[in-house]
Amino acid sequence: MALIVQKFGGTSVRDAERINNVADIVTSTYRQDNDVVVVVSAQGDTTDDLIAKAAEINERASKREMDMLLSAGEQISASLLAMAIERMGYPVVSLLGWQAGFDTTSDYGNARIKKVDASRIRKELDKRRIVVVTGFQGVNRYGDMTTLGRGGSDTSAVAIAATMHADLCQIYTDVDGVYTADPRKIPGAIKLPTISYDEMLELATLGAQVLHNRSVEMAKKYNIELEVLSSLTREKGTIVKEKSNVEKMLISGVAKDDNIARISIIGVPDRPGLAFKIFSKLASKGINVDIILQSIGRNGTKDISFTVEKNKMEDTIELLKSYEETWGASGIVSDDNVSKVSIVGAGMESHPGVAAEMFEALFSRNVNIQMISTSEIKISVLINKADGERAVEAIHDKFFEAV
Repeated sequence: MALIVQKFGGTSVRDAERINNVADIVTSTYRQDNDVVVVVSAQGDTTDDLIAKAAEINERASKREMDMLLSAGEQISASLLAMAIERMGYPVVSLLGWQAGFDTTSDYGNARIKKVDASRIRKELDKRRIVVVTGFQGVNRYGDMTTLGRGGSDTSAVAIAATMHADLCQIYTDVDGVYTADPRKIPGAIKLPTISYDEMLELATLGAQVLHNRSVEMAKKYNIELEVLSSLTREKGTIVKEKSNVEKMLISGVAKDDNIARISIIGVPDRPGLAFKIFSKLASKGINVDIILQSIGRNGTKDISFTVEKNKMEDTIELLKSYEETWGASGIVSDDNVSKVSIVGAGMESHPGVAAEMFEALFSRNVNIQMISTSEIKISVLINKADGERAVEAIHDKFFEAV
């Protein structure tokens, strides 16, 4: 008997037809003599609808009350799925995050899981019940409901799998696996049979929306094998594990992130310690910085450019302007009309010339590069947003046309 954790996203449970389809998948897994724990997201656009309802009442509602409201979405999904399974004649119980033992920090809206006490889940499994758990939520030390932020249901599923030493954690989504690019936009995208944790983590961080990066980090830490697959096609998906078998591929995928802004501090004095002062101030306000470019000092000054998430741009500019005179800068310039396009692949470590091929592909489509960032398995470039789709297509054609 195996323990299998199955997570279903919002599109998989968006209406009665989809919920019945999920119930069929779950009970089919159960009939194969497996213990089954199911984690569900809110139906379809429920979370967005709840946010809109809150705005109608109070546009500046506290994060605590927003968590109380948003946690209702997963509760609806869990109870409806349990009802569908119950109607099919199978033993089932639905549990809220706190009932399932999710103990979190008190960072409302973006809480972190401190531990999972899975004793209640284990008791229900011992009774041969299918356990349906609300994803995305938990409870803090004050007994308040908390939510885990974007992609929280993925993280909930992996946390249960890690705590209970599950044999497999399946993430059902609206695509049937991990592709070399977004198959909805790149017709020639190739589905990967396997991908490594490191490659998946880079793709998730760089804009690929198949898995949330926190869930991949946790899976890697506890060596939980993930399978990404579709609840609609029921085809074999992509396995995410420690090492990928696709060794012949130079790169594993191309990702694009439009949620990004470039900020430049112009004409700062060229002296030691100033970069530390700038980035330590940003870090103290919880502002994550990605690509960084510092010009060579001339005439006693230099320019420092970097990227942040688009929704952090205004806060970043406000912070920098408050120190502009102190640092001796001559100005702050920003641009949110940019995209970050990246290639990821473990094969890059042992193959020289990958960057040149990527830049050649961009040149062939007349795409200008503004900034560049590299690591052992990743190359990212910052470009004009209008060139984003063309850039992804060009890079994908360059690396995968012969695969």
